[in-house]
Amino acid sequence: MKKTLFGVAAFATASTLFLQHYPAFGKAPNAKKKLTLIASPNYEKNKFKNTSDTTMSNDLKTLGSMIKDYVQKNPDLTPVRSLPMENFQWNHLLDSQANVTWFGHSTILLNLHGKTIFIDPMLGSSPSPFPQIGGKRYSEKLPFDINDIPAIDIVLYSHDHYDHLDIDSVHLLKHKVGQFIVPLGVGSRLEGWGVAPEKIKELDWWDTFDHLDIEFISTPARHFSGRNLFDHNSTLWGSWVIRSGETSIFYSGDSGYDTHFKKIGEKYGPFDFTMMECGQYDDRWATIHMKPEETVQAHLDLNGKLMMPIHWSAFTLAFHAWTDPIERVTKAAKARDVAITTPKIGQSVVIGSDDYPVAEWWNLV
Repeated sequence: MKKTLFGVAAFATASTLFLQHYPAFGKAPNAKKKLTLIASPNYEKNKFKNTSDTTMSNDLKTLGSMIKDYVQKNPDLTPVRSLPMENFQWNHLLDSQANVTWFGHSTILLNLHGKTIFIDPMLGSSPSPFPQIGGKRYSEKLPFDINDIPAIDIVLYSHDHYDHLDIDSVHLLKHKVGQFIVPLGVGSRLEGWGVAPEKIKELDWWDTFDHLDIEFISTPARHFSGRNLFDHNSTLWGSWVIRSGETSIFYSGDSGYDTHFKKIGEKYGPFDFTMMECGQYDDRWATIHMKPEETVQAHLDLNGKLMMPIHWSAFTLAFHAWTDPIERVTKAAKARDVAITTPKIGQSVVIGSDDYPVAEWWNLV
C-alpha cells in the first residue's frame, strides 16, 4: 500500500512539475500578476468569465459521440491536394494603401498607413503543444520564407490557444516586433518566452491603447482560454477594433455568437472591413464558435461593409468538411446581400477598394 501511495504521489508531483515547466504550455499569471487582474469586472473566483452564460457539453453521451466522430473520420476533413497560394513579397508593405493579407486560419498581416500589424501570427506546423503528434497544417509551407520577415511594428493576439499563440512563432518574432498588444494575462505567456515586459501592453475589454497613430480597442468575445488542464480561463480572450484616420477595422478572434457584436457595432461601427471567424464549429460547442450563418449575422450586427472569413483552411479542429465553412458563409452572405472577399492564402485585399478577390479557389483543390 505504501509503495502504491508513493507511486501515486510521485506521479502527481512529476505531472505538476511538467505542467509548470514544459515551455510550450507557457506561464500563467503568477500571484503578483493576479492582483492586477482582480480589478477586472470580467474576473471572478480566479478566472475570467464571459458576459453571457457559456457552457460546453461534457457528459458521457457527448463524449461518446465525439469519440465516434473521431473514429469514423469524415474523409473530407482535409484537402486532398495542395492549396493554391499567392507568393507574398514583404516589400509589398511599402504600398501606401491600407491592405490586409491572410495567411490561413486566423493569421493576418495588416498594413495600415505604413505600419505593420501581425494578428495572431501562428506560423508553426501544428496547433499543439506536441507538434510531432498534433494535427498538421494543410499546406507544407507558408507563402513566404519565415527568414525574410522584416521588422514588425505591432503584434496583436486575441487569446492564448495554440492555433493563435504559438511558442516557436513568438521566439521567431520577439526581437523583430516593436510592440505586443494582448488581452489581460496573456503577457505572462510572452514574458515566459523571453519577450521584454516593456514591449507588452495588456488590455481589458473596452480598454483603449493608442500606438503609432493607431487606436486599438479591446472588445469582448464569447470564448475561453487555457493551454493545459489546470489553467482554464486564467487569461482573457477577446476581439479587436483597430482604427486609424478614416479606416476602421474589426477582428473577431474566436467567438460564439452573442449580443456583444451588436454592442460593438453600436459603439464603434460602421466598419470598413471585418475579419470574422467561420470555422471549427459544432453543435456540441455552439456557444464558443459561430456557425457560418451566424458569422454573416455578426457582420451585420457590427455594421460592417466588407467581410473576410477566417479561422479555416489551415488546420482541422472540428469534424466538418474543410470547405464547409467557406461554402456556407459565401452562400449566406449572398442570400443577405453581404459583400464578402475570399482571398487565397497570401493574397492581399486593399481596404476600401471595390476590386477585391471573390474567386472560389477551394473548388479547384
